[in-house]
Amino acid sequence: MRIPAQPAGLPHEFAPDTELPGWDPAWSRLVEADTHDGVHTFHVLDTGPELERLGVKPDAVILAVHGNPTWSYLWRHVAATSLATAREWVEAASTDSPRRRQRRPRIWRLVAPDQLDMGFSERLEHTSSPTPGRPRSYRTLAERLSDLDAVVRALGLDVDAQRSTAPVPLFTLGHDWGGVISLGWAADHQHLVSGSISLNTAVHHDADEPIPAPLQAALAGPVLAGSTVVTTAFLDVTLGLGHPGLASETKHAYRAPYQGLERRGGIGGFVADIPADAKHHSYQPLRHIARNLSSSSLPTLLLWGALDPVFLDRYQQDLLERIPQVDLHRYETSGHLLAEDQDLGTPIFSWANAVVDEQSRPLDSAVAAASPRPAYRALWSFLEEKSDSSETALVDMTATRNSRPDGVSWATLSRVVNAIAVGLRRSGVKPGDRVSLLVQPGRDLTAALYAVLRVGATAVIADAGLGIQGMTRAVHTARPQWIIGELPGLTLARAQRWPGRRLSVSTLGAPLRAALQVENSLYRLADTYNGHVYHATKDHPDPEPAQTAAILFTSGSTGPAKGVRYTHDRLSALTQLLRDNFGVVPGSSLLAGFAPFALLGPAIGATSVTPKMSVTKPATLTATAVAEAAAAGSATMVFASPAALRNVVATAPQLSEDQRRQLGTISLMLSAGAPVAPDLMDQVLELMPQAEFHSPYGMTESLLLADIDRDTLRAAHREAPTEQHGVCVGHPVPGVEIAIAPLNADGTASSQLRRGTESQGILGEIVVSAPHMTAGYDRLWYTDHLSKRDFDGERQWHRTADIGRIDGSSRLWIEGRLQHVVTTAHGPLAPGGPEAQIDTLQAVSRSAVVGVGPHGTQAVVAVIEPTDRSVKPGLAPTWLSDQVRETVDTPIAAVLVTNQVPVDIRHNSKIDRTRLSRWAETVLSGGKVSTP
Repeated sequence: MRIPAQPAGLPHEFAPDTELPGWDPAWSRLVEADTHDGVHTFHVLDTGPELERLGVKPDAVILAVHGNPTWSYLWRHVAATSLATAREWVEAASTDSPRRRQRRPRIWRLVAPDQLDMGFSERLEHTSSPTPGRPRSYRTLAERLSDLDAVVRALGLDVDAQRSTAPVPLFTLGHDWGGVISLGWAADHQHLVSGSISLNTAVHHDADEPIPAPLQAALAGPVLAGSTVVTTAFLDVTLGLGHPGLASETKHAYRAPYQGLERRGGIGGFVADIPADAKHHSYQPLRHIARNLSSSSLPTLLLWGALDPVFLDRYQQDLLERIPQVDLHRYETSGHLLAEDQDLGTPIFSWANAVVDEQSRPLDSAVAAASPRPAYRALWSFLEEKSDSSETALVDMTATRNSRPDGVSWATLSRVVNAIAVGLRRSGVKPGDRVSLLVQPGRDLTAALYAVLRVGATAVIADAGLGIQGMTRAVHTARPQWIIGELPGLTLARAQRWPGRRLSVSTLGAPLRAALQVENSLYRLADTYNGHVYHATKDHPDPEPAQTAAILFTSGSTGPAKGVRYTHDRLSALTQLLRDNFGVVPGSSLLAGFAPFALLGPAIGATSVTPKMSVTKPATLTATAVAEAAAAGSATMVFASPAALRNVVATAPQLSEDQRRQLGTISLMLSAGAPVAPDLMDQVLELMPQAEFHSPYGMTESLLLADIDRDTLRAAHREAPTEQHGVCVGHPVPGVEIAIAPLNADGTASSQLRRGTESQGILGEIVVSAPHMTAGYDRLWYTDHLSKRDFDGERQWHRTADIGRIDGSSRLWIEGRLQHVVTTAHGPLAPGGPEAQIDTLQAVSRSAVVGVGPHGTQAVVAVIEPTDRSVKPGLAPTWLSDQVRETVDTPIAAVLVTNQVPVDIRHNSKIDRTRLSRWAETVLSGGKVSTP
């Protein structure tokens, strides 16, 4: 679309022939506002007139402020989202649509002025100069705050004279230095504003930290004018920060108001107004904004592009610590131009609607409560109760002395945890501090973890299997104040410049300690404070049950790893679930080849045995390692992933007779992390004939949800109707309720839940409620908002993004992930069902079912990894295609062969169907056949 021609007599310029993709000319209006230095004309994006044309009165307003060198074009997608809601409602209200009978959605008006000297607002005379690109003066931060106030008054968005309150809820939205202005104006006008939202910005710069490199270059004396005004260098660099890169048409639209150096004075002036030191005239106004935000009562949402080279993570952390009521959603693959990288309209309005709903809710109204929890028991309570016990608390087969396993008594473990906890407190660790633990499972990690929990700090645990990039992303997301690590982890932290003060596990030599910036060691703290007993104090109280205890990062196999928050009471509920339902009771001995459960033994009062294996590579667990660990710790229970068990079975021939007898004493075998095939169960039970085999279903967000044993698994596959396929994971464990959100025709999940017998046989997203499930995602407000739904006002529910169904015997079947649903012309198809059928063929090693083509009319394509490696990749031979089609009761458009179906390394089971779908589309369109 094109912007309107310049109205006659106005002292600024429009560019009538400029194409502006995504912009509606009806949004443009010119507003004359009485500023501190006279009346000036502002170009304003305003959806109000369009709402008036639709006959809809807005219920709330968002006041958006752009930064430098953008303009109100930045907010076009947010405007489009707000108007789409209004148009959909108007259309529904004029028909017999069921939506007509629903409650009217909140209608939002978006107002986004171009700042003076920017966009298509008025250019000020004093920014022109005989010397090209050398403006004599420019609009300062204080003046821009005043300008915004003038626009608000001119549009009537300010105070209602009768009530001294805003006519409708008003929210501010900003980006870059527009974030500073919008946050500053909101903090100064809290009587008008209901909440504030900001994209990447900063209100404080630590004098000890260097200014980000891009700004250093622009601020460099004579360079400033040349890079910002005389040339388009600053503008061009900014427009190059898209992830992915901006389309040329979009770049052209951003450049439209800045054609000619006489129109770029505001860009240079904005850069020159950055207060690089305390002598700058905008330094004190910026400090005023920072102080105001610290005492603000306004709810605030930060939407943050993690790849921003200007507004670095330290600025995000400052805002999180500074603003009392703040939510955050980080976009790990986006950067400075976040509004271009992501669709922000939906999260913005979702958050703002939630704030308005909360502010308008009666104080005594009921809110969905957490699922009922068992009585809380502090996670370190057994360490206190058994502080005099000589019984074995843990056996670490990864740490040996004189070729003997390293056993630790309860008394020793209690003493060491107390000493380290006292040492951590005296080192400066405070309740609520985040502590990243870069330690392999075993005695050292157990001691470190329980000391961190004891002082009320939050343990941050990111699996080394994420790789350097994934772990770096996790650490920058969690932003820990402390890092406790072994030498490899500390070396990585130093090389990647991870945040946090550093403590080593073992004591390092002075040169290495200095090189790694390590302040102290846990071993030294344990020696120094040996015999001290940790007691809570007024300044360091014991953590409350609802306080965050740990942030566990997901495996990253279904997207960027997410931090999952667990509170003390939710972890306490998990330990009691293990005790009550699986017999992991005080005095028992658990051999844990599955890292999360290796750390729960002390909280249960059970002996923990850590086998010799690589935690990041479960398949390194051997049958010999299991037998040796079981013997050393007198273990009668084993917990291991299916990937680990496959290698245990494969290495069984290496067992001695004594080792086989030792495995014969195992009474319980637990396996989680991925579904366990019946034949693998049988093979494991041949090695452990006295064991009862259970395969719990769960995820990082809720580690135990359902459970199935061998007999139930076989009965389910034998009895299940033909229309139910996938993998059966059994019945919900006590305390867990599982419901189904039915799939809509477009493959999305309904907002309505089916529970109990009403859920049986319906394909949909699996939604769970449990006392031990996550308290939410860390610093991912929108993801958390989407996953947590108050469906019934009674319990908290979590949307798992797994899809499946519940059969007539109340058993749960898993059939894939929500994002992998194939949307055919006949309705949504879950890939797990046909995959389970195809995998029964002898010619198939592994299969994946994906959709190819336009959403809603996708063709179903089966991708086969054959057992016969001589079958060439590409279109499958006729005999294999025929076998697949005869086996599956779903129409298959094409059958393709690949050398390897891509799966995650950690679980060796989660198929990357998105990647396979792209590959299949390439092959079917005649592209090169290569490994997906």
